Amino acid sequence: MNIALLGYGKMGKAIETIAIERGHNILLKVSSSSENYTLDTIDVAIDFSLPSSAVANISKCINSGIPVISGTTGWLDDYDKITQLCKTKNGTFLYASNFSLGVNIFFELNKTLAKLLAKLPQYNTSIEEIHHTQKLDAPSGTAITLAEGIIDQTNYKNWTLDSPKQNEIGILAKRIENVPGTHEINYDSEVDSIQIKHIAHSRQGFAIGAVIAAEYVHDKKGVFTMKDVLNIS
Repeated sequence: MNIALLGYGKMGKAIETIAIERGHNILLKVSSSSENYTLDTIDVAIDFSLPSSAVANISKCINSGIPVISGTTGWLDDYDKITQLCKTKNGTFLYASNFSLGVNIFFELNKTLAKLLAKLPQYNTSIEEIHHTQKLDAPSGTAITLAEGIIDQTNYKNWTLDSPKQNEIGILAKRIENVPGTHEINYDSEVDSIQIKHIAHSRQGFAIGAVIAAEYVHDKKGVFTMKDVLNIS
């Protein structure tokens, strides 16, 4: 495939390496400050830009008939607008808060555990996430996805970075130098604790997942998620 990288930071460079190893061509690299670019000869675009650039990048791809996947977080207030544009234009779009294959399995494990504990109110639920200091948004998109997975299965109504009230999941967001990403779900009662954790050792896992997702969508039409890529029902 001929790939456009929209956003050429650390993730963009990691994706470039994996894509080339898998036999693809990187024909376009767009920095976060770039505005004027064409998508001629591009088969699929991968967006890891800034929140301020993501909607414009994704819209341009959809309007140009180019399948696009995005891992940029912090723009999701416009997610419904983008998916509607995709449907109107009969385009192709996939968003994931985290492209790591392991994390997407972790999402499903998180939902299952939440469902099992939903009728046991003695367990209080909290989330801790750790990322590198260059990460702009807090909590991470991955932490929000984990919280939403718990909310879908339980009586929790919301998540918060502040002191949680009743029916709120507290998220502790830490920023530490050179940490690719750690997410931990805690269920604490007076008598015991249950924890599940995912630790990323490098950006390579995210990059592999992004390229696999691009391979999946490049010849399809519609709005997709990583559940489609992994064939998770």
